[in-house]
Amino acid sequence: MTESTKPYVLILQHVAWERPGRIQEALEEAGIPTKIMFIADQKKPEMPDASQYCGLVIMGGPMGAEDYDNYPGLKTEHKLVKEAVKLSKPALGVCLGHQIIAGAIGGKLKKGKQSEIGFGHIDRVHRHEFLQLDAEGMDVLHWHGDVVSVPDGATIIAKSDVTKVQAFAYGSALGMQYHMEVTPAILDEWLSTPEMLAGVKKKSDVKKIREDFDKYDANIHRVADATFCAFAARCASYAREIA
Repeated sequence: MTESTKPYVLILQHVAWERPGRIQEALEEAGIPTKIMFIADQKKPEMPDASQYCGLVIMGGPMGAEDYDNYPGLKTEHKLVKEAVKLSKPALGVCLGHQIIAGAIGGKLKKGKQSEIGFGHIDRVHRHEFLQLDAEGMDVLHWHGDVVSVPDGATIIAKSDVTKVQAFAYGSALGMQYHMEVTPAILDEWLSTPEMLAGVKKKSDVKKIREDFDKYDANIHRVADATFCAFAARCASYAREIA
């Protein structure tokens, strides 16, 4: 198998600023190629054959997970999740991606009681090999208004006071409502992007997000590395199976 035919991880991105960050870093360190595609606004996107990629990553974005009228490609993303789970192919969703995975497996999407923007605590509900949170939970970066439920058979890994499903696993898929992929450079980009600041009411809130990032990022980075390296290892194992 040549480098050009080596199975890669397919990353579906929705907007330029919601990049895979630490997820892609972990995949690169594991020697796994990646391919980034933007398909949300395409009615019938031309997709690679499932045999070409060994993992699926779905990133965040400002649109709703079921806004098919404006973003018809989201239907394709739901189908890709269903296919990945059926094939036991590793899938990882962040924020919007978490919601897309939940919807694809039979969960429900709805507006949250309130938006979560900025840092807040999540509690561990169950221990799980895909996402090994400490027993005391952790403080993470949130940036969402919608929430999901999950069907029977899913394991809820984390919750917060506002959001009952902050992370879950279902078969080969892992969804996280919050953002551990964000690097300092990505955070700087978010805090200078009008679309990201639409729900931030005060300049002091921006300052607090920066301060909290400095406060909590070392611990987030530790858990992110463990989580995304474990995902990369699962992708590498799947690549060997289909080679």
